[in-house]
Amino acid sequence: MTSTETYRPVATLTGAEKVDRAAAVRRALRSLVAEHGFHGSSMSAVAKQAGVGTGTAYVHYESKEALVFATYLEVKRELGTAAMSDVDPSASFHERFLKMWFGIYRHLQLEPERARFLVQVDSSPFARQAHQLAMSAYDDPIMAEATPETLALLAPLPLDIIYELGLAPAIRLAASGIELDETTLGLIANACWRAMTTA
Repeated sequence: MTSTETYRPVATLTGAEKVDRAAAVRRALRSLVAEHGFHGSSMSAVAKQAGVGTGTAYVHYESKEALVFATYLEVKRELGTAAMSDVDPSASFHERFLKMWFGIYRHLQLEPERARFLVQVDSSPFARQAHQLAMSAYDDPIMAEATPETLALLAPLPLDIIYELGLAPAIRLAASGIELDETTLGLIANACWRAMTTA
């Protein structure tokens, strides 16, 4: 510490500073997991990437598991908002699904790190609990689409399987970096629709 710096315990940080540090820790985890998977993302590696001490990371997240879930829910919430931004609530469920599917793909194509992070979580031991948390999140705009009317059109399968058949392909395609034209993407989105519905 230089003579011009003053030491302040974490407990006396302002609310904005705490949020900024917590957000930095989440961003660091997302980046490391996307690049190296979970084996390259210990709490000390995350803290170093975030530019904070390991103890500071633990102030915000009591465990790596808690950090993973917080980061996953944040990415899914942002993804849901982007996916639903162009969806017309008065359109048919099929039309809303296609808009949602393309919204997911386009958002993550611009943010491939987020797509790779989601793919890593979905392929990890964290997947089941992360999905359950996401499905029970009160502020997830995609889950708001799961009304009795729309659920009646879905195949009689668990919602996490519906997700894998319907929306997960858009995430994996964005993570892969494969360039696809609009016609091909439309064919894929409609194939996902047929796989997850009885309509």
